[in-house]
Amino acid sequence: MDDANPIEQALHTARSLVLADLAARDVADAAVVSLVEEAVTHRRWWVEQWPEGVEYVAGLVAQDVQDALLERYGRWPLCPVCDAGDPHALDVEPELGADPHWVCGKAGVVVARVGGLS
Repeated sequence: MDDANPIEQALHTARSLVLADLAARDVADAAVVSLVEEAVTHRRWWVEQWPEGVEYVAGLVAQDVQDALLERYGRWPLCPVCDAGDPHALDVEPELGADPHWVCGKAGVVVARVGGLS
């Protein structure tokens, strides 16, 4: 990895943060890790086209993995805040911004930074 390249640094950080969240929720099997790699590859192209978006990569990779998991396995990460009602996933906020967090949209509560799920 080229440590001097901010795009590669951002992609490496995004991969690490999302893998940490997946591991924290015990869903980081080989197939899911492959989804992370696909998301990182997709976002590499995206950020090469729009380098000013480099600070948004972590949140976008988290959203991409969340979408891929929904299509293949179901909602992730499930909200740990709401006890009643149907299980629902946390959202990444801001959708396109720096310093992304996992948020319960129903309760309006910040649960953790992306990379900080427990």
